[in-house]
Amino acid sequence: MAKMFFRPLEVGPLATDCYLVGCEATKKGIVIDPGDDAASILSHVRKLGLEVKLIVATHAHFDHIVAVREVQQATGADFAVHSAEVPLLRSYGTGTATSFGVTFQSPPPPDRLLSEGEVLEIGDLRLKVLHTPGHSPGGICLEGHGVVFTGDTLFNQGVGRTDAPGCSHEKLIESIRTRLMVLPDATVVLPGHGPRTTIGRERRANPFLSGS
Repeated sequence: MAKMFFRPLEVGPLATDCYLVGCEATKKGIVIDPGDDAASILSHVRKLGLEVKLIVATHAHFDHIVAVREVQQATGADFAVHSAEVPLLRSYGTGTATSFGVTFQSPPPPDRLLSEGEVLEIGDLRLKVLHTPGHSPGGICLEGHGVVFTGDTLFNQGVGRTDAPGCSHEKLIESIRTRLMVLPDATVVLPGHGPRTTIGRERRANPFLSGS
């Protein structure tokens, strides 16, 4: 069975969890949500001996994409987002970022458009794309090898915000119930902000998911 390793890094003013994910056998890897601090991300990539093949944004809010361009330039990896996130990626200005004191180059256009059910192959690893709209139209989670990277869809005892244009609380809860709550209880949840949890714990105790 393929073995996966991952390194969480807290980056940027909103304490975004960026994940460096790799295949133990091949050292090929993926960077999930490079939200800032490109130098730190790349330093850890080198320390892990990771050959980055893909950069994935779970969604296109600034705190998940600030370092995409620099990481791509340094690694040559393809950049991927869900197809429904492209309009947000193109139109998302630096206004919100500037309010947090962040300035950055606009992200590059995606090299790869992801869709529900697609499987990302990284070395011997397989991560399935789960389309989970609600926090943003093209929000995704990546599931496989006993874990699920949930971006801003599901948190430890919380869910993503839905008070901005293009958001929908109803869609978010439906996404969580139909895409995430069907996973085994032991599945480790690795969110875009805050500490890890498990599907079982969120099923039992998340106040937004009563009855899920």
